Amino acid sequence: MLWDYQQPVAIRFGNGRVREIKDVAAEMGLTEGGLLVSERLFAQNGTAERIVKDSEGAITEIFSDFSPNPDVTEVDKAAALIRDKHLKFVVAMGGGSAMDLAKSAASIALTNDSITEYHGTGKAMPQEHLPIIAVPTTAGTGSEVTCVSVLTNRVLGKKAPIVSDGFFPSVAIIDPELTYSVPPHVTASTGMDVLSQAIEGYWSKGHQPICDACAIHAAPLVFKYLPIAVAEPDNAEARQKMCEASVIAGLAFTLPKTTSSHACSFPLTNIHGIPHGEACGLTLDWFARVNKDAQHGRVQEFARAIGFEDVDAMADAIHELKVKVGLRTGLKDLNLNADQIADLVRISRHPNLYNNPVEITDEMLQEMYEHLAATD
Repeated sequence: MLWDYQQPVAIRFGNGRVREIKDVAAEMGLTEGGLLVSERLFAQNGTAERIVKDSEGAITEIFSDFSPNPDVTEVDKAAALIRDKHLKFVVAMGGGSAMDLAKSAASIALTNDSITEYHGTGKAMPQEHLPIIAVPTTAGTGSEVTCVSVLTNRVLGKKAPIVSDGFFPSVAIIDPELTYSVPPHVTASTGMDVLSQAIEGYWSKGHQPICDACAIHAAPLVFKYLPIAVAEPDNAEARQKMCEASVIAGLAFTLPKTTSSHACSFPLTNIHGIPHGEACGLTLDWFARVNKDAQHGRVQEFARAIGFEDVDAMADAIHELKVKVGLRTGLKDLNLNADQIADLVRISRHPNLYNNPVEITDEMLQEMYEHLAATD
């Protein structure tokens, strides 16, 4: 077995560490010209302004004019701001949307290109980029330690990831206190994304031992602490452990890549508006049963390693977790017709699907979506 491992992101973890942004920037020789990419909530509630003030002049601009599942036009707009103001580094504060936009903008700003030239085209991103300090405010995407930027082109009806080594942040600051204000359903959805990343990273065709160890560490934390974080938003231990699970799951899937559940999540989100993590979790227990005997028993070994008798028991626990935290377990409420199911099957043939350890046929996808369409 041949494998390589790299993790170029410096990680700072702990309560209150968001206040270290100025120090982190200074250590990189950056004392001015910073852009804070912040979700609208933080611009509206004063958090973004506080971050700018605490930076003591290092951060001079705020960009919050973007949507969940950021659009390619919004990336181009942020890149134009970076060029016009001659900015030198980017702080991404928020969930996956802020991270995704910041990564792409920090690279494309150093060219005269539009990000559309690289989105779903196969054209390699330029490797030169501005330094990024990533500050996640959800325990979810793991984007603070990945080289992936997931963008949407609403004109073309396309959502797809771009992968580039230039997208790795220089530093990730994980401050669990920033997650306390996250609403319960968002906590549940992003937490299910964490679980999907860990499990898919483990059974991916690209699996390797260091990432496997991260997956085995992260997954049990989600099963234990996600229900508590949803039910008790101010529970410090649950919030901290979910942040721990999130960053370590990010390390678990960055190199192996995600697989079937993530592939199927894209049309579920793009067409039907299901939040990303919830969309991933919707099919995770199904694919667990599909993959249970793959890779000469590795998936069964994973289930046992994280405390279950076998994969079937783990799949049952995934279903029970979704019910407990209020996530959907079916698509019956959407009243899908045959054409809509056919679209889901067709669009699920995303490159991530081919990372799955078992070949997924259209017939298998059809069976799964028909089952979900009949399930509450």
